[in-house]
Amino acid sequence: MKFNKAIIPGLVICKPLKINDERGFFTEHFRKDLFEDFIGSKINFCQENVSNSNYGVLRGLHFQIEPYAQSKLISVLKGKILDVVIDIRKSSKYYGKSFKIELDDIDCKQLFIPKGFAHGFVVLSKTAKVCYKVDNYYNPEFEKGLKFDDPILNIDWKIDKNSIIVNEKDKSYPPFDTNYFFD
Repeated sequence: MKFNKAIIPGLVICKPLKINDERGFFTEHFRKDLFEDFIGSKINFCQENVSNSNYGVLRGLHFQIEPYAQSKLISVLKGKILDVVIDIRKSSKYYGKSFKIELDDIDCKQLFIPKGFAHGFVVLSKTAKVCYKVDNYYNPEFEKGLKFDDPILNIDWKIDKNSIIVNEKDKSYPPFDTNYFFD
């Protein structure tokens, strides 16, 4: 497994070794010991979620506040997504900046997102099955979000805006400058 730091500190791109043969492929999808050595701290994933979505579905931009803030490890089991994170740590020099990466089931890259980031993705393939490992339990009372189409954030979701499918809850989130952020 290979790890690379992204331009925004804390974000890690994980690339499992993929072994292909006539049967298909095998990959060691996650190794806690190697990952913890790379990030220099312990991680305890306690919940795993899977979503299945069609082309154009946009989920996000979500985060949870303390004491239920979550670090996440995002991977795609089927299909392709554009994964987007926004740094919402006020003390960060990257505050308000976004990071984007395409994740798919071909190269099996993953993105580790520490606490202090809003997260969302849009499906670029016909369907996508996305897996989220998290280090804290989901609690709806502590869930927050940002408007996915906030002009301040100016995120290029890589698909026509008319093709984006968003639920009512995600449409109702406030803009970037009026939301709760991490210190």
